[in-house]
Amino acid sequence: MPLTQIDIPQLASMIDHTLLKPEATTAQVEQLCDEARRFGFASVCVNPARVKLCARLLQGSPVRVCAVVGFPLGANLPQVKALETQQAIRDGATEIDMVINIGALKDKDTLLVARDIAAVVSAAHASGALVKVIIEAALLTDEDKVTACRLAKDAKADYVKTCTGLGPGGATEHDVALMRQTVGPEMGVKAAGGIRTLQDAQKMIEAGATRLGASASVKIMAEAGAT
Repeated sequence: MPLTQIDIPQLASMIDHTLLKPEATTAQVEQLCDEARRFGFASVCVNPARVKLCARLLQGSPVRVCAVVGFPLGANLPQVKALETQQAIRDGATEIDMVINIGALKDKDTLLVARDIAAVVSAAHASGALVKVIIEAALLTDEDKVTACRLAKDAKADYVKTCTGLGPGGATEHDVALMRQTVGPEMGVKAAGGIRTLQDAQKMIEAGATRLGASASVKIMAEAGAT
């Protein structure tokens, strides 16, 4: 969808306002939540230890709390990711961004990858939380990307997501379009990693993204004319 057809509130509602730096302070998390309230972002996306604080700060707000799971390497066991998911939801998360087992995918161990995703989806959906599956596209071949997206769809995840933002590369139009083509129109696609400008956001939306992960969200909204 061309950005010219999206009004400012609609653009904001597509953005997960993100702060995943390990050195992030309480003051920075508080600022993140304040900005998310002010602009009406879809969610704040934070590390699990910050979920409880964000849930308290955003209580009564439509802004959701998104927790990352198995982040950033994806190399935890499925049962550990499921427990992490359950704890994040108890702390107030209503969206979960999980990193798949990338090594297992490269090994073509699709049974393990499927189990990995299903463990998180089951834990999240039992409490009504959404799941976005991070495939870390910069580490994958196109064949791997398609396989990962199909496994996420088969596991009934809600979104596939390009990247952690901490890997060797960020979202690309090619990857977003490939992911959209693979999962079809009914599943969400989240573009994340390297989205720093309004033009970046526009390209990802036009390629098929329905959610954007960005730490430069306020700058993007300022470029769009929000105050």
